[in-house]
Amino acid sequence: MIYILLGLGAFGLLVWVGRRARPYLARPEWRIASGTMSALALVGGGFLALRGQYLVGLGLAGAGLVMAVTARRGDAPTPKLDNADLAEAREILGVAASATREEIQAAYGRLIRAVHPDAGGTSGLAARLNAARDRLLKK
Repeated sequence: MIYILLGLGAFGLLVWVGRRARPYLARPEWRIASGTMSALALVGGGFLALRGQYLVGLGLAGAGLVMAVTARRGDAPTPKLDNADLAEAREILGVAASATREEIQAAYGRLIRAVHPDAGGTSGLAARLNAARDRLLKK
């Protein structure tokens, strides 16, 4: 029983540290690790419940569910350029004031391929490009 309490204490410490370091841990690798840990916590909670330790098993399974939900919410919020002027949106995309819809789409496509998170970029840069394109195309 003491090992379970020590494990729960270590788990609580990791959750506390994780919440304080959230900006640093908002990377896809940590989301995968958090998802894996949540699956292990759910399995461990089920195992403990089957062995007769219902309260500890329920607590561990609940912590696993919370971790699973938070692992799904790792994306940065989309920045809004509603209050920004068009000049800032043009500067982000690198287009002139007289740019046509096709030129804006071409500049967006060229830049998003370079900064997309799947291509090694960040979700923040991709979100800024999306917001600038939407502002210029008035979506």
